[in-house]
Amino acid sequence: MKAIIVDDSIAAIEALKAKLKESYHDIQVVATATNGNEGLTLVRNSNPDLLFLDIELPDISGLDFLYQMRNSSNNWCHVIIYTSYSNYMLPAFRNYAFDFLQKPIEDKDLEAVMQRFYTDYQQPHLNNNKYDMQNQGNGKLLFYINSIDFCLITIKDIGLFRYNHDLRVWEIIVNGRKNIIRLKRNTQKESILNISDTFVQVHQKYIININYLMEVTDNVCRFFPPFSNLDYVKVGRLYRKRLLNNFLGVNSF
Repeated sequence: MKAIIVDDSIAAIEALKAKLKESYHDIQVVATATNGNEGLTLVRNSNPDLLFLDIELPDISGLDFLYQMRNSSNNWCHVIIYTSYSNYMLPAFRNYAFDFLQKPIEDKDLEAVMQRFYTDYQQPHLNNNKYDMQNQGNGKLLFYINSIDFCLITIKDIGLFRYNHDLRVWEIIVNGRKNIIRLKRNTQKESILNISDTFVQVHQKYIININYLMEVTDNVCRFFPPFSNLDYVKVGRLYRKRLLNNFLGVNSF
């Protein structure tokens, strides 16, 4: 499993790396950073499973780091805040940190945190036998909502997947259903895009069924019924070219 350490103290980084290398052989520290902006770039590029994050960084605080990370990435990882100041514990958890360590790190405290990480990391995979969704054939998908709940949906009835940053889950807008369907937290966008070629990402937080796309006006997608009421789906700059190619492919004669 991949880990990243973000701390303005090189000595603290090396000390933590040594502890992880000595006792947790399946954890590979793939990168480190001494400031927040560099750390955010590493998280986006490396997609780690685990992040050790100091609170007091030279450019942004660890809490700002958490906020930016939560609002700019679909690939949320387990974040362990580690700091010398215990008063940051509650704000860290309010910003969706997974766990908290106080410096200097004691071996027993690190062991307790790592055991909680292993349990939480492995449980989703055990719950759904390593699947978030299963193709049932005949254009139907079985989606796992949590460890015990699931629902069967026809692919052509799906208009939109959208990412809820506050809850850190993908949601589905489905024709004929009043309630939004929320998928499991470990569902990744790659799993959604692999379902069908009709699903195309147009923004960090939106994946659309391109068969319902009527036009893009003022950088906003307009859809055919029954999804004509969806008027908030913007097209991200990085996705425009791919969307155009897919749209022309669907609508060519």
